[in-house]
Amino acid sequence: MGGEDTVGREALRFLILTAARSSEARGARWDEIDFDRAIWTVPAERIKMAKEHIVPLSPIALALLRRVSATRSNVDFIFPTYTGKPLSDAALSKVMREMGSEATVHGWRSSFRDWGAEETNFPGEVLEKALAHQIPNAVERAYRRGDLLEKRRALMNEWAAFLLPQHSAEPGLDQ
Repeated sequence: MGGEDTVGREALRFLILTAARSSEARGARWDEIDFDRAIWTVPAERIKMAKEHIVPLSPIALALLRRVSATRSNVDFIFPTYTGKPLSDAALSKVMREMGSEATVHGWRSSFRDWGAEETNFPGEVLEKALAHQIPNAVERAYRRGDLLEKRRALMNEWAAFLLPQHSAEPGLDQ
């Protein structure tokens, strides 16, 4: 995704790399990022299931965040508007249009799920957990309490390498 590094472009890159929902990525805050553990903890109030979601961050996603932190002074939101508030949903859609895409921002989550099912050997429950989807079966949900974090970390690393193979050996960003 070339072009000028706007806040919208950076937010879209982050959303794609993390397979996050638009509202989760746009509302991401610096205090949710643990650089040492390479995780992003999205609070329950921003998750559709209303349950905290831990997102493993690939080296490429971490590099994006480090780059953003070096160029931004907002202490709250990672991807703020000039007024310091989170970006609007329209801002990400605008980036997609500027790229000449007729796809939707949410379509990246669908692309992630399709790629995971068709191009990897990760079990469906790992893919669904990465998307913060609830297990539909109540009995299975009662017994499955793990977060599959390390399996999801491997998944997100493969996703980043798939998206940006030129950076898979050395973390970086598509410029």
